[in-house]
Amino acid sequence: MAEQTISIERMEHAVSLFGSFDENIKIIEKEFEVNVITRGSDIKIQGDEENIDKAKRAIANLLHVINKGELLNEQTIRYVISLVKDGNDDKLSSMGTDVICISAKGKPIKAKTLGQKKYIDAIKNNTIVIGVGPAGTGKTYLAVAMAVSAFRAKEVNRIILTRPAVEAGEKLGFLPGDLQQKVDPYLRPLYDALFDMLGPENFQKYQERGNIEVAPLAYMRGRTLDDSFIILDEAQNTTPEQMKMFLTRLGFGSKIVVTGDITQIDLPDGKRSGLVEVVKILKNLEDIQTVKFSEKDVVRHKLVQDIIKAYEKYEEVKKRK
Repeated sequence: MAEQTISIERMEHAVSLFGSFDENIKIIEKEFEVNVITRGSDIKIQGDEENIDKAKRAIANLLHVINKGELLNEQTIRYVISLVKDGNDDKLSSMGTDVICISAKGKPIKAKTLGQKKYIDAIKNNTIVIGVGPAGTGKTYLAVAMAVSAFRAKEVNRIILTRPAVEAGEKLGFLPGDLQQKVDPYLRPLYDALFDMLGPENFQKYQERGNIEVAPLAYMRGRTLDDSFIILDEAQNTTPEQMKMFLTRLGFGSKIVVTGDITQIDLPDGKRSGLVEVVKILKNLEDIQTVKFSEKDVVRHKLVQDIIKAYEKYEEVKKRK
């Protein structure tokens, strides 16, 4: 059995690394089939030579995360482990350094995965960005964070968030209340993200002034949107005609971010998804970039990643049959 030693300068970093009841280090031991023992300021890793090297790289990267002031959680640990196994852990140093914006509660919002970093960079450097990927990858949340950042920096005068109002076969007529009350449940995820960034009071103030608009997609028809940061959420549920209508609303000094998950299309049978088509149609145009997320970019509970993988396998089997 081989053995290697890592020295840790600060004991509080060792405490963060190991976690409560050594829960963090147990994940590393299980994933790389090694034993990790602490001796004062030294960490000894025992096991197969190749596995020791991978565990050592994972621990070094996690210590780098701790050194930047980040709190370790299971999602971060498993993400670092997956990068080490894929041989991509050298890219971790570029991640999590830029703060997109500060939330209403004072929490810095940063990219947590390489896919999220690529997405943020794409939004900075392009006029139109299309983010495609599974639930929990931060597509909408990060787009709203970028919108709030641009608004605070006075790069845009308005934030406009929209999504298709009718989903999963439901009809608005069955919901109680006036039109605004009918569509509000569909727009709730967008409200939640804005509340988190701005706080309810600031959100209310900016909405009353017309600086923030949250509306169903149908409200975009016939408008030209200048000096605005516009986000189309749940875009997999647009038709090709709606997608074309939306993208041609782009005015001067504006940015558009389109987000969606092509595995969760709720359109009636026979209806084509505008998101699926637009990725193909616009793929070679300058100043437009498509960013595709994978299950590794999921920043929710580990089971969400497992569920996404299970569905992907199921769909592959169905296609083969």
